[in-house]
This record gives sequence, C-alpha cells and structure tokens, in this order.
Amino acid sequence: MNLYPLLMTAMILICVASSAGQTAHNSKSTSNAGSTISDSSFHTDSHEGTEDWTALPIDKSGLNRSSSGGVVLGKSEHPEFTREVIHVQWRAGDPIDLYVVRPSGVAKPPVILFLYGYLSDTDRFRNDAWCKRVVEHGFAAVGFVSALTGQRYHTRPMREWFVSELQEALGTSAHDVQMIIDYLASRGDVDTTEVGMMGENSGATIAILAAAADPRIKFVDAINPWGDWPDWLKESSVVPEEERAAYLKPEFLQKVAMLDPVKYLPQLQPGRLRLEQVVGDPMTPKDVQAKIAASASSPDNVVQYPDVHTQVHVWMTQNWWLKEQLQSSPAPPTTAKVNNNAPEH
Repeated sequence: MNLYPLLMTAMILICVASSAGQTAHNSKSTSNAGSTISDSSFHTDSHEGTEDWTALPIDKSGLNRSSSGGVVLGKSEHPEFTREVIHVQWRAGDPIDLYVVRPSGVAKPPVILFLYGYLSDTDRFRNDAWCKRVVEHGFAAVGFVSALTGQRYHTRPMREWFVSELQEALGTSAHDVQMIIDYLASRGDVDTTEVGMMGENSGATIAILAAAADPRIKFVDAINPWGDWPDWLKESSVVPEEERAAYLKPEFLQKVAMLDPVKYLPQLQPGRLRLEQVVGDPMTPKDVQAKIAASASSPDNVVQYPDVHTQVHVWMTQNWWLKEQLQSSPAPPTTAKVNNNAPEH
C-alpha cells in the first residue's frame, strides 16, 4: 500500500488541529455523527437500466435525478458551525454518508465540496478543528468519499478496487458530485449557483470531470490529479506490479479513455481552475504530471511545489484560493506559477 496520501492526511490534520484548537467542550450533539444505516432502511428510487459511466452529464447518465433526497443521521451544533451527517442514495447498494458543515449565523452561504483520494475515509469531516477552519469567512463545506472508497467499499471481492474498476469509480463519482449538488439545492440553505470544489489525487480527477459536465461548479482546486491513463497506469506506484499488465490491455484503456482529465482540462477556462502539483509525487510520475499540466487551458493555472513539506507550509500560511474566487466571482486568471498562493486545506 502506498503511504504517501496517508502521510499527507496526517500532516494536514496535525497542522489544522494545532491552529484551530479543540472546541468539543463548547458543542452539543444529537445522534452519532459517524454512524451509518443499512441500505434496506432507506427508500431510493434507483435508476432504471444501467448507469452509463462514460456519459459525464447527469442527465445522460441513466440516474434518476428525483432520487437525490437525504435522511439525517446526526447533527452537532458548535459556536462556529453546525455539522450534519446525511444519508443519501441514488443507486442500489451504494449509500453515501454526506457531511454538511454550515457556518453559524450565515444565511445561504457559498459552498465548497471536498473530495480526497481513494484511500481516504470520512474521519476528517468529523474533526471539529477541520470543520471550524473550513467554515471561516462564512463558507459551507460538504465532504464525502468517492466510489469504492471508505464506507462505500463493501460487498465486493478484494480483487475489485478503485483502479481495477477505474471506469466505474470515476464515472460513478462524477455523477455523485452532480447529484450531491442537486440535493444541496433542494435543501435551500446553501448557495449552489456557484460551487467550489477541492479534490486531491483521484478526487482531483473526479473534480475535473464533474466540473466539465456541470456548470454549477465554477471553480476547482485540483491537487495532484491522476490522469493520462496509458502512462499513469504504466508508471504509477499506486498500481501493483502483478496487476499492471491487465490495466495496459487495449480493452481496459478503451474503457477509461473518455474519463481522462487530460481530455477535459482544456475546457476549463483560465481562472476557473487551479492545478496544484508536488514535484516527485510518487502516485503520478513526472512525465504524467507534465502532460496534465500542459493540458490546462493556461499555464497560469498551474502551481508547482518542490516537495510536500513546502505544499503543507503554503497551505497553512496563505489564503484559500477557492474562497477568494467565490467571493469575487467572476474571477480573473490566477497569476501564481510556483510555490505561492496555494490554499489552506
């Protein structure tokens, strides 16, 4: 197992916790914020027929958009924020725990979606310090995990995982992003007319795909996205050597060809995207990083860091790019290129 993303998560949580402090003694909670309920206890009008993982727009996916309701599993109120855990579901056997964190005293705040890599779970969304930090300056935050990840990885043989089922994992998750925005719009307590989205690794790839399909996603902060599938699958440390040959077969590559962010990055206008890359990221080889960066609509969209320590330092000492863009939309193109102006996470 590649420990790089786990190291990243640990470093970020340590930094956030130390800066935000502990607020649990000032809170009151109802229910269990980390609980899940069984698929059978939630009614869903699932899609009819087969979901089309290669069709990015939700209207062409085969999913039923009217099934984007939710059931509250838990709610906790704090001086700075209110956190809800919502059970949403629009396909059979795939319930999603959605964390909706709203700032106190702000009516219909702008919202940022957070989607981390395939090894991530929902623990950070239950972290009070993380919640306190993301709602600063009056923003709502919504967190969830991608398909075949965390609480969504179940009832599958171990040989089926995120990369072996890459078409399903990416296509399903890109649809989920759009269905989640539908659900948030139906609540009416956050502003979904201009949504920001932060994605990391595989989550960054999904954010790019979703933004290409859904104009409600106005700004994307994509951190170390995967992509350029023929070379990524050939070289990435994420892929076990004993499985690599299977993913380089023409039939596998053909299935994921329409889900390559390199294809969609040119469609995201300058100022709408921020592409962050750490040089030497073991998950995405150097030549793949270069091709992904070259696919951005403008080189001014690309920020590169020499190492992960520099990236974390910049995250913790400079302003949130996404929040700045949502506050001043429509945004001019970003001018940062190297080692500066990266958001905190």
